[in-house]
Amino acid sequence: MSTSAPACSIPLPESTIPEAELIARATAARAALGDRLVILGHHYQKHEVIGFADITGDSFLLARRGAEATQADLVVFLGVYFMAEAADILSQPHQRVILPDLGAGCHLAECADIFTVNDAWQQITAQFTDRIIVPLTYMNSGADLKAFVGRNGGAVCTSGNAERAFRWAREQGDMVFFFPDEHLGRNTACRLGMQPDAPVVWDPRKPELGGITADALAASEIVLWKGFCNVHTGFTVRQIDDARAAHPGLTVIVHPECPRPVVEAADEDGSTEYIIRRLDELPPGSAVAIGTDWNLVDRLRIQHPDKTVFCLNEHLCPCVTMNRITLPKLTWILESLAAGEVPNVVKVDDDMARDARLALDRMLAL
Repeated sequence: MSTSAPACSIPLPESTIPEAELIARATAARAALGDRLVILGHHYQKHEVIGFADITGDSFLLARRGAEATQADLVVFLGVYFMAEAADILSQPHQRVILPDLGAGCHLAECADIFTVNDAWQQITAQFTDRIIVPLTYMNSGADLKAFVGRNGGAVCTSGNAERAFRWAREQGDMVFFFPDEHLGRNTACRLGMQPDAPVVWDPRKPELGGITADALAASEIVLWKGFCNVHTGFTVRQIDDARAAHPGLTVIVHPECPRPVVEAADEDGSTEYIIRRLDELPPGSAVAIGTDWNLVDRLRIQHPDKTVFCLNEHLCPCVTMNRITLPKLTWILESLAAGEVPNVVKVDDDMARDARLALDRMLAL
């Protein structure tokens, strides 16, 4: 694409337009939009786009802060699809949520879909007509699953409040059905004092009871969905051992979407907000290995020059779907909005949004 292309034609990722020009064009378009626009940037975004964010944070914080920016009628979400859906669910009536690339999905969120979850729910509730089963869904899930949970008396949780949500669900009933992340579910169960093998795992690829025996299901208090984040399952105990050998006195902090053995081998585990806060708290000279998305770790390395900060797996591929949000696509979106066009709007059906809002409000009430 030549640099003389019309302002609103999409500059493709393979474009030869110099980065400096893209930054200048995006900056000018953003300035022209003024207070009409708020840009929300997830922690896992590339450096080239996160600098344009008015607000950075995890997915739920961003969705809330976008809705609170009532002066804005345009909300650009630098993240993935389920995040933009959540922002739309919580948005003000006059706001429109825009995602620079509608193909930016999430492997973890796509591990569970409404059809297989409905099938599992029907099997479980038919098996145990005398038990109160409370569904919980992770924030990393589609709006239809959040709505399903809302209709069935459950709640949404984040990695930061999962323990609180699990405690609440166990108070409401005698079985918790959690999806889509098996590892966050198991690590949360362990925080509640359970053994790692106490929860059973529902495999949607298996036709009867998710591959769980009727007796095992009957004896279980927590049923976990067989789903995972392909970034956080890229960390291993061997990586932790090697890092400790190379850096005596090392502090290892991992995300709770990591497998249980990795969490057990680490010093601490917590959400992205927790990891960021801990880096601020640790004294100068600390050596810290972090098990989460490389983009965030690299940014923390830059922000803490007084510490040795590195990713547990420095060769880890960052979240490929999150990285679909590029500077050329952001430039295209901002120039389109400045020209009066509103592409890539993410809109959740009103009925679905209402039910999903129930589940989100229950989380907020915890």
